[in-house]
Amino acid sequence: MGDNAPRKGAGPQGPDAHAHVPVLVDRILALLAPALTGHPAVLVDATLGMGGHTEALLAAHPQLTVIGLDRDPEALRRSAARLEPYAGRTHLVHAVYDELPDVLARLGYDRVDGVLMDLGVSSLQLDEAARGFAYAQDAPLDMRMDPTQGISAEEVVNTYSAKDLARVLRVYGEERFASRVANAIVRERERHRLTSSARLAELVRDAIPAATRRTGGHPAKRTFQALRIEVNGELEALEGAVPAAVDALRVGGRIAVLSYHSLEDRIVKRVLAAGAKSTSPIDLPIELPGTEPLLKLLTRGAEDPTPAEVEANPRAASARLRAAERVRDAA
Repeated sequence: MGDNAPRKGAGPQGPDAHAHVPVLVDRILALLAPALTGHPAVLVDATLGMGGHTEALLAAHPQLTVIGLDRDPEALRRSAARLEPYAGRTHLVHAVYDELPDVLARLGYDRVDGVLMDLGVSSLQLDEAARGFAYAQDAPLDMRMDPTQGISAEEVVNTYSAKDLARVLRVYGEERFASRVANAIVRERERHRLTSSARLAELVRDAIPAATRRTGGHPAKRTFQALRIEVNGELEALEGAVPAAVDALRVGGRIAVLSYHSLEDRIVKRVLAAGAKSTSPIDLPIELPGTEPLLKLLTRGAEDPTPAEVEANPRAASARLRAAERVRDAA
C-alpha cells in the first residue's frame, strides 16, 4: 500500500512531504494518461499511502480530481500535508479499498476515469519501527495498518492454535516449514507471552533448517508477511476491491495495480483476465451481443521494474504491475 520505496532527501515542504518516492511512477503516469487527459477527470487512488503517486498525477493533469483512500490515519495525515497545494482537487477518505463503492456513492460519483492500487505494506509502516511490521527492527507485535481497530499480530501469535497458526503461515506466507514455526511459537508462548518482533524473528530463524536459511533472504520474511495479511484481512479485501474498481470505471477508464507478492498478483490477474475474455459460448461462430470483453489488457502479463528502478528504489524489486482499460459497459 502507498509508496513502497526507500527514503530520499526531504523536499521543499518538509520531511513528511517528500520522504518517499513512489514505485514505477513514470510507467503508471503513462498507462493512466489516456484516460485522464483533456477533460475533467476523476481517479481513485485506493491505497493513498504517502501520496506520491497522487501528487505526480495531480501535477500532470490540471483538471484531475483524486479520491484518495487509506486505512492508516497517519498516512492520511501525512499525505494531506504533501497534497496541500492540490487540496481543492482531492478527497482524502479513511477507508479500506473494498469500501470503494460506498465512498463513491457518498461523494456522488457514479463512474471514475481511473483507479490506482499500490498494494502491500507502505514505507511509512515499514520505516516506523513501533508499528511492528519490520523483522529487522525490534518493536511491539502490532502490524495493524489501522492501529485504531482490529486484532494485532501479538494477539494472533499468542491466541491462535498451532494448527491455525500453521494455516496462516502456509497460506499467506507460502512458508514450507509452517508447522515447525507454529510449534516453535506455541512453545515460546507457554513460557512467556510473545510481544517482540525481534524475538519472533529469532524464533522463526531457529525453526527453519540451516540449509534453507542460506538462501531466499531473511527467514522471517514469509512469517511476517503472513501475519500482516491475517491481521489486516488484506486478501479478503482485495478479492472484493478489484472487481469493484473495474465496475466503477467508465468506458475508456483505466486501472493500474501494483502487487508485491504472488498471492496479491494472482487475485489481480484473475479479475483482469476474466474481464478481458468474451463470455460467448466457445462453439458459436459469432460473439453474442453483450458477451464481448469488458476490458482490454494494457500490460503483457505483469510488468517488472527496470534494473535502474530497483537500484534507485530497492523496495520496488518485488513489484509487479498490471493495467487494463474498460472498453464497454456491462450488458
